[in-house]
Amino acid sequence: MHLHDLLAAAPLERGGAVPLFRQLYARLKDAILRGALAPGARLPSTRTLSRQLGVSRQTVLAAYDQLTAEGYLRGGVGQGTFVDAALPQPAPPCASPLVPPLAPELLRPLPERGAALAGAMARVRYPDGPIRAFRPSMPGLDLFPFDLWRKLETRHLRRPGPHLGYNPPGGHAPLRELLCAYLRASRGVVCTPEQIVITSGSQQALYLLAQLLLAPGDGVWMESPGYQGAAAPMSVAGARICSVPVTSEGMDVAYGARHYPDARMVFATPSHQLPLGVTMSLARRLELLWWAGANRAWVIEDDYDSEYRHTGAPLASLQSLDRAGCVIYVGTLSKVLFPALRLGYVVAPPALVEPLSRAKAVVDRHSAILPQAVLADFIAEGHFARHIRRTRAAYGERRAALLDALGARLDERLVCGPSDAGLDLCVHFRPDREGNIPREDEVERRAQQAGVELRTLGYFTHPAATPACAVEPGLVLGFAAVPSGELRRAVDALAQAIEASACFTAR
Repeated sequence: MHLHDLLAAAPLERGGAVPLFRQLYARLKDAILRGALAPGARLPSTRTLSRQLGVSRQTVLAAYDQLTAEGYLRGGVGQGTFVDAALPQPAPPCASPLVPPLAPELLRPLPERGAALAGAMARVRYPDGPIRAFRPSMPGLDLFPFDLWRKLETRHLRRPGPHLGYNPPGGHAPLRELLCAYLRASRGVVCTPEQIVITSGSQQALYLLAQLLLAPGDGVWMESPGYQGAAAPMSVAGARICSVPVTSEGMDVAYGARHYPDARMVFATPSHQLPLGVTMSLARRLELLWWAGANRAWVIEDDYDSEYRHTGAPLASLQSLDRAGCVIYVGTLSKVLFPALRLGYVVAPPALVEPLSRAKAVVDRHSAILPQAVLADFIAEGHFARHIRRTRAAYGERRAALLDALGARLDERLVCGPSDAGLDLCVHFRPDREGNIPREDEVERRAQQAGVELRTLGYFTHPAATPACAVEPGLVLGFAAVPSGELRRAVDALAQAIEASACFTAR
């Protein structure tokens, strides 16, 4: 097939967004890669081809020059232009020009580790679209001072310093110092700036810790129900997920010690358990620390939203009680600022800092520094503390509005769990007179149809959880992301969804 015929099959689009020379370049490149233009084939002169296509000679020259620079063509003035004869003979050309063949499946199956990595977060849902009630674990973006943040960011871009080059894997030094002071004052965390490693959110922190500290087959205590995003990196590391029940006092340490005495790690949310909202009692905290110290097991304390305590000051961290060096404190800025920032941190025991920093360097060298530098200014200039005070007050009002609306509209259908901390509220279904309760999935489906987001408690249960971890069916309702009026309207929609649910399950 002649070149003119090849180009006629896929004519250039005049007036399109892609320049004509780029279109011609792409068509010639495609013809060479498909074998329609064989190695050594002679191309028309630039004048001839420009006349045939009705384009300027400069358009053809630009396309030829680009292909020559990339090694597809060779030649020169007075020599003609040829497809480079050194190119390998391609496979037989496909039938459709400009359409590469689509592989129906992977070139080869994923190895066991790759399959585990690709499937570990399959059960974790990522909501998108407009933020609505009751999206769980979502801060109120309407309350964040984005204009101020932009000014701080612009200041760094106008006066770039050496910190905008490569940095140590542990993170921006001024931010580590400020976070250290903040954590010591607000959460009683015992640390130095050198113990803090900045990560791309708490999820990366959990992945790094799992890869660094766990061997295949090691047992990990996981709260059940609990945060599914934490189970994923542990599974990828080859760990055994050991589901431990949660009671009104938090993780049942005695159950874990009895059933999984050889575990090497514990993942816990002692300040505000997700999703049940309970706080681990002091007795349980001391029991956990004693067991971990005696068994040389690591404890990951996930302190994801402790800034928001609605009935008093934030509680002291579990790490502040640790004397054996077994607690690894993990925090995030997603709930305080905004999730897209992707900044978290680890407060590691001193001996773990260097291995963790080196592991961090393998993954992404270091987290983005510009957001860290902006956050450091945000904290140093007092904006961070003001933002927490403002959002704590606003979330307190939104929490009260939700509780009032639930009490007025659904008091006979739902019972509320602890609500003294966090951004969410756990509610359980009350049985009707016959002892039946609505099915979680049916209520969720009808609520979504009414424009309401929520999570069922079943969503937070690991598939391998034992019957001992079962909890009464219910829902998790986020209240921080939207104003009080929208929460009240959403409660009305939720009530209709529950009342319209005709599917019940025996208690």
